[in-house]
Amino acid sequence: MPIYEYRCESCSGKFEVLTRFAERDSLQMCPSCESTKTRVMVSSFAVAGGSESASSLDFGSEQTGGGCCGGACGSCGSSPN
Repeated sequence: MPIYEYRCESCSGKFEVLTRFAERDSLQMCPSCESTKTRVMVSSFAVAGGSESASSLDFGSEQTGGGCCGGACGSCGSSPN
């Protein structure tokens, strides 16, 4: 069963629920305020496997990047070149 992330419309809290895909849109109770005004959030996912791993790529002596934009946004702790 997948884990879905929800956001409470009442208190803006975020929480996760382990539930079936068919039940992900059903009302979930917020653990903070017990409201049922919640929404499923769009979450990212990880992919395992593939033909080439990041550790096998040649980045030279300096590795930059990570995060959503290779560090260009400045919000992921990396700084652009």
